[in-house]
Amino acid sequence: MKKVILSVVFFILLLFTGCEEVVHVDLETAKPKLVVEAAINWRKGTSGAQQTIKLTTTTGYFEDEIPIVTGAVVYVKNSTSQQFNFTEVPNTGRYVCNNFKPVIGENYSLTIITNGNTYTASETLKSITPINNITQYDAGPLAGIVVRAFYNDPADVDNYYLYKYTYSNKITSTYYADKDEFYQGNEFFSVSDDEDLKTGDEVEITHYGISKQYYNYMNILVSLAGNNVGGPFQTPPATVKGNIINTTDKSNYPLGYFSLSETVSRKYTVK
Repeated sequence: MKKVILSVVFFILLLFTGCEEVVHVDLETAKPKLVVEAAINWRKGTSGAQQTIKLTTTTGYFEDEIPIVTGAVVYVKNSTSQQFNFTEVPNTGRYVCNNFKPVIGENYSLTIITNGNTYTASETLKSITPINNITQYDAGPLAGIVVRAFYNDPADVDNYYLYKYTYSNKITSTYYADKDEFYQGNEFFSVSDDEDLKTGDEVEITHYGISKQYYNYMNILVSLAGNNVGGPFQTPPATVKGNIINTTDKSNYPLGYFSLSETVSRKYTVK
Protein backbone atom coordinates (compact mmCIF):
# COMPACT_ATOMS: atom_id res chain seq x y z
CA MET A 1 0.00 0.00 0.00
CA LYS A 2 2.85 2.40 0.87
CA LYS A 3 4.45 1.76 -2.51
CA VAL A 4 1.16 2.56 -4.27
CA ILE A 5 0.74 5.84 -2.36
CA LEU A 6 4.33 6.88 -3.09
CA SER A 7 3.87 6.07 -6.77
CA VAL A 8 0.70 8.20 -6.95
CA VAL A 9 2.41 11.15 -5.21
CA PHE A 10 5.40 10.89 -7.58
CA PHE A 11 3.06 10.83 -10.59
CA ILE A 12 1.20 13.96 -9.39
CA LEU A 13 4.47 15.85 -8.82
CA LEU A 14 5.71 14.82 -12.25
CA LEU A 15 2.43 15.96 -13.82
CA PHE A 16 2.61 19.45 -12.28
CA THR A 17 6.31 19.78 -13.10
CA GLY A 18 5.66 18.83 -16.73
CA CYS A 19 2.83 21.38 -16.99
CA GLU A 20 4.90 24.30 -15.64
CA GLU A 21 5.27 27.05 -18.22
CA VAL A 22 6.64 30.58 -18.04
CA VAL A 23 4.03 33.12 -19.18
CA HIS A 24 5.39 36.33 -20.67
CA VAL A 25 2.98 39.26 -20.26
CA ASP A 26 3.34 41.74 -23.08
CA LEU A 27 2.32 45.08 -21.57
CA GLU A 28 1.85 48.04 -23.88
CA THR A 29 4.04 50.96 -22.79
CA ALA A 30 2.51 54.40 -23.21
CA LYS A 31 4.48 57.42 -24.35
CA PRO A 32 6.45 58.82 -21.37
CA LYS A 33 4.87 61.74 -19.53
CA LEU A 34 6.68 64.45 -17.59
CA VAL A 35 6.40 64.03 -13.81
CA VAL A 36 6.88 67.25 -11.81
CA GLU A 37 7.70 67.34 -8.09
CA ALA A 38 7.28 71.05 -7.38
CA ALA A 39 6.34 71.46 -3.73
CA ILE A 40 7.67 74.82 -2.51
CA ASN A 41 7.63 74.41 1.28
CA TRP A 42 8.60 77.25 3.63
CA ARG A 43 9.36 75.91 7.11
CA LYS A 44 8.14 78.45 9.67
CA GLY A 45 11.06 80.34 11.20
CA THR A 46 13.46 79.84 8.25
CA SER A 47 14.25 82.01 5.22
CA GLY A 48 12.80 79.49 2.74
CA ALA A 49 15.42 80.66 0.23
CA GLN A 50 16.52 77.18 -0.91
CA GLN A 51 13.90 75.24 -2.86
CA THR A 52 14.06 72.21 -5.16
CA ILE A 53 12.00 71.01 -8.12
CA LYS A 54 12.51 67.48 -9.46
CA LEU A 55 11.71 66.35 -13.01
CA THR A 56 11.34 62.72 -14.13
CA THR A 57 9.21 60.82 -16.63
CA THR A 58 6.91 57.83 -16.44
CA THR A 59 8.34 54.51 -17.62
CA GLY A 60 7.45 50.86 -18.25
CA TYR A 61 5.88 48.82 -15.45
CA PHE A 62 8.81 46.39 -15.18
CA GLU A 63 11.57 49.01 -15.36
CA ASP A 64 13.78 49.33 -12.27
CA GLU A 65 14.93 52.92 -12.77
CA ILE A 66 12.91 56.12 -13.09
CA PRO A 67 14.22 58.28 -15.98
CA ILE A 68 15.31 61.77 -14.98
CA VAL A 69 14.81 64.91 -17.09
CA THR A 70 17.99 66.91 -17.65
CA GLY A 71 18.70 70.18 -19.46
CA ALA A 72 15.30 71.77 -18.74
CA VAL A 73 14.69 75.48 -18.17
CA VAL A 74 12.85 75.93 -14.87
CA TYR A 75 11.84 79.16 -13.16
CA VAL A 76 9.18 80.65 -10.87
CA LYS A 77 7.86 84.22 -10.97
CA ASN A 78 5.91 86.19 -8.37
CA SER A 79 3.14 88.71 -9.04
CA THR A 80 5.68 91.51 -9.68
CA SER A 81 7.46 89.35 -12.31
CA GLN A 82 10.51 88.81 -10.11
CA GLN A 83 12.06 85.62 -11.47
CA PHE A 84 13.64 82.83 -9.43
CA ASN A 85 15.74 80.49 -11.56
CA PHE A 86 16.05 76.80 -10.70
CA THR A 87 19.42 75.44 -11.87
CA GLU A 88 19.99 71.74 -12.36
CA VAL A 89 22.43 69.87 -10.19
CA PRO A 90 24.28 68.23 -13.13
CA ASN A 91 22.71 65.01 -14.40
CA THR A 92 20.32 64.56 -11.46
CA GLY A 93 16.96 65.93 -12.64
CA ARG A 94 17.02 68.11 -9.47
CA TYR A 95 16.67 71.85 -10.08
CA VAL A 96 17.66 74.10 -7.18
CA CYS A 97 17.00 77.76 -6.36
CA ASN A 98 19.01 79.47 -3.59
CA ASN A 99 17.37 82.90 -3.53
CA PHE A 100 13.63 82.18 -3.44
CA LYS A 101 11.55 84.74 -1.52
CA PRO A 102 8.39 83.26 0.04
CA VAL A 103 5.59 85.68 0.88
CA ILE A 104 2.30 84.55 2.47
CA GLY A 105 -0.64 85.24 0.15
CA GLU A 106 1.61 85.89 -2.85
CA ASN A 107 0.75 84.31 -6.19
CA TYR A 108 3.53 82.47 -8.03
CA SER A 109 3.74 81.00 -11.53
CA LEU A 110 5.89 78.05 -12.58
CA THR A 111 7.41 77.60 -16.06
CA ILE A 112 9.19 74.47 -17.30
CA ILE A 113 10.62 74.22 -20.82
CA THR A 114 11.84 70.79 -21.90
CA ASN A 115 11.83 68.57 -24.97
CA GLY A 116 10.11 71.21 -27.12
CA ASN A 117 7.21 71.67 -24.67
CA THR A 118 6.35 74.47 -22.26
CA TYR A 119 4.56 73.66 -19.01
CA THR A 120 2.99 76.27 -16.71
CA ALA A 121 1.11 76.44 -13.41
CA SER A 122 0.15 79.04 -10.83
CA GLU A 123 -0.56 78.82 -7.12
CA THR A 124 -0.76 80.95 -3.95
CA LEU A 125 1.48 80.49 -0.91
CA LYS A 126 -0.71 79.55 2.07
CA SER A 127 0.10 80.05 5.77
CA ILE A 128 0.02 77.59 8.68
CA THR A 129 -0.50 78.10 12.42
CA PRO A 130 1.92 76.68 15.02
CA ILE A 131 1.39 73.31 16.71
CA ASN A 132 0.36 74.12 20.29
CA ASN A 133 0.91 70.75 21.94
CA ILE A 134 1.07 67.02 21.25
CA THR A 135 -0.75 64.36 23.28
CA GLN A 136 -1.22 60.61 23.21
CA TYR A 137 -3.81 58.13 24.49
CA ASP A 138 -4.41 54.39 24.33
CA ALA A 139 -7.31 53.63 21.97
CA GLY A 140 -7.41 49.91 22.76
CA PRO A 141 -6.03 46.71 21.21
CA LEU A 142 -7.22 47.49 17.66
CA ALA A 143 -6.05 51.11 17.29
CA GLY A 144 -3.20 51.08 19.82
CA ILE A 145 -1.50 54.33 20.88
CA VAL A 146 -2.87 57.42 19.12
CA VAL A 147 -0.89 60.67 18.85
CA ARG A 148 -2.61 64.02 18.26
CA ALA A 149 -1.09 67.42 17.36
CA PHE A 150 -3.25 70.42 18.33
CA TYR A 151 -3.36 73.86 16.66
CA ASN A 152 -5.66 76.91 16.54
CA ASP A 153 -7.57 77.32 13.27
CA PRO A 154 -7.83 81.02 12.22
CA ALA A 155 -11.37 82.38 12.35
CA ASP A 156 -13.39 83.99 9.54
CA VAL A 157 -11.39 82.39 6.72
CA ASP A 158 -11.59 79.01 5.03
CA ASN A 159 -8.41 77.02 5.66
CA TYR A 160 -7.13 73.80 4.13
CA TYR A 161 -4.44 71.58 5.58
CA LEU A 162 -2.16 68.70 4.65
CA TYR A 163 -0.83 66.53 7.48
CA LYS A 164 2.25 64.32 7.17
CA TYR A 165 3.19 61.70 9.78
CA THR A 166 6.59 60.02 9.66
CA TYR A 167 7.21 57.08 12.00
CA SER A 168 10.51 55.61 13.20
CA ASN A 169 8.96 52.09 13.01
CA LYS A 170 7.81 52.42 9.37
CA ILE A 171 9.55 53.10 6.06
CA THR A 172 6.79 55.17 4.48
CA SER A 173 5.11 58.35 5.66
CA THR A 174 1.35 58.90 5.75
CA TYR A 175 -0.53 61.93 4.41
CA TYR A 176 -4.08 63.19 4.63
CA ALA A 177 -5.83 66.45 3.78
CA ASP A 178 -8.31 68.36 5.93
CA LYS A 179 -10.47 71.50 5.87
CA ASP A 180 -11.86 73.62 8.71
CA GLU A 181 -15.51 73.37 7.65
CA PHE A 182 -16.66 71.99 11.04
CA TYR A 183 -14.14 73.61 13.43
CA GLN A 184 -13.46 77.07 11.97
CA GLY A 185 -11.92 79.40 14.54
CA ASN A 186 -11.45 76.64 17.12
CA GLU A 187 -8.64 74.43 18.34
CA PHE A 188 -8.33 71.22 16.34
CA PHE A 189 -5.80 68.47 15.73
CA SER A 190 -4.21 66.07 13.29
CA VAL A 191 -3.99 62.41 14.33
CA SER A 192 -1.64 59.46 13.77
CA ASP A 193 -2.79 56.22 12.12
CA ASP A 194 -0.05 53.75 13.08
CA GLU A 195 -1.67 51.07 15.24
CA ASP A 196 1.77 49.57 15.99
CA LEU A 197 3.15 52.56 17.90
CA LYS A 198 4.90 51.64 21.16
CA THR A 199 6.87 53.37 23.88
CA GLY A 200 10.10 54.84 22.53
CA ASP A 201 8.94 55.22 18.92
CA GLU A 202 9.46 58.66 17.40
CA VAL A 203 6.81 60.47 15.36
CA GLU A 204 7.58 63.51 13.21
CA ILE A 205 4.47 65.59 12.51
CA THR A 206 4.33 68.19 9.73
CA HIS A 207 1.40 70.49 9.00
CA TYR A 208 1.11 72.30 5.66
CA GLY A 209 -1.12 75.24 4.76
CA ILE A 210 -2.56 74.45 1.32
CA SER A 211 -5.00 75.87 -1.23
CA LYS A 212 -8.48 74.53 -1.86
CA GLN A 213 -7.36 73.19 -5.24
CA TYR A 214 -4.44 71.30 -3.72
CA TYR A 215 -6.77 69.96 -1.00
CA ASN A 216 -9.06 68.53 -3.70
CA TYR A 217 -6.08 67.03 -5.55
CA MET A 218 -4.69 65.36 -2.42
CA ASN A 219 -8.09 64.02 -1.42
CA ILE A 220 -8.40 62.24 -4.77
CA LEU A 221 -4.81 60.99 -4.62
CA VAL A 222 -5.18 59.60 -1.09
CA SER A 223 -8.54 57.98 -1.81
CA LEU A 224 -7.07 56.17 -4.83
CA ALA A 225 -3.82 55.05 -3.24
CA GLY A 226 -4.82 54.81 0.42
CA ASN A 227 -3.43 57.35 2.89
CA ASN A 228 -0.16 55.43 3.22
CA VAL A 229 0.95 56.74 -0.16
CA GLY A 230 4.59 57.41 0.62
CA GLY A 231 4.29 60.94 -0.76
CA PRO A 232 2.13 63.12 -2.96
CA PHE A 233 4.07 62.12 -6.13
CA GLN A 234 4.10 58.32 -5.78
CA THR A 235 2.28 56.73 -8.72
CA PRO A 236 -1.40 56.04 -7.83
CA PRO A 237 -3.44 53.20 -9.40
CA ALA A 238 -5.16 55.74 -11.69
CA THR A 239 -4.10 58.98 -13.38
CA VAL A 240 -4.67 62.12 -11.30
CA LYS A 241 -4.22 65.41 -13.14
CA GLY A 242 -2.63 68.26 -11.24
CA ASN A 243 -2.57 71.99 -11.93
CA ILE A 244 0.34 71.95 -14.41
CA ILE A 245 -0.62 72.51 -18.08
CA ASN A 246 1.32 71.73 -21.23
CA THR A 247 0.73 74.91 -23.21
CA THR A 248 2.43 73.45 -26.30
CA ASP A 249 0.35 70.27 -26.49
CA LYS A 250 -2.56 70.11 -24.03
CA SER A 251 -3.22 66.44 -24.80
CA ASN A 252 0.27 65.58 -23.54
CA TYR A 253 -0.43 66.66 -19.97
CA PRO A 254 2.16 66.15 -17.19
CA LEU A 255 1.72 64.49 -13.80
CA GLY A 256 2.38 66.18 -10.47
CA TYR A 257 1.40 69.43 -8.79
CA PHE A 258 2.86 72.91 -8.20
CA SER A 259 2.13 73.83 -4.57
CA LEU A 260 3.35 76.47 -2.12
CA SER A 261 2.95 75.99 1.62
CA GLU A 262 4.18 77.36 4.88
CA THR A 263 4.93 74.37 7.11
CA VAL A 264 5.50 73.59 10.77
CA SER A 265 7.04 70.40 12.18
CA ARG A 266 7.40 68.82 15.60
CA LYS A 267 8.94 65.55 16.79
CA TYR A 268 7.33 63.48 19.53
CA THR A 269 8.59 60.39 21.37
CA VAL A 270 5.85 57.98 22.41
CA LYS A 271 5.69 57.50 26.20
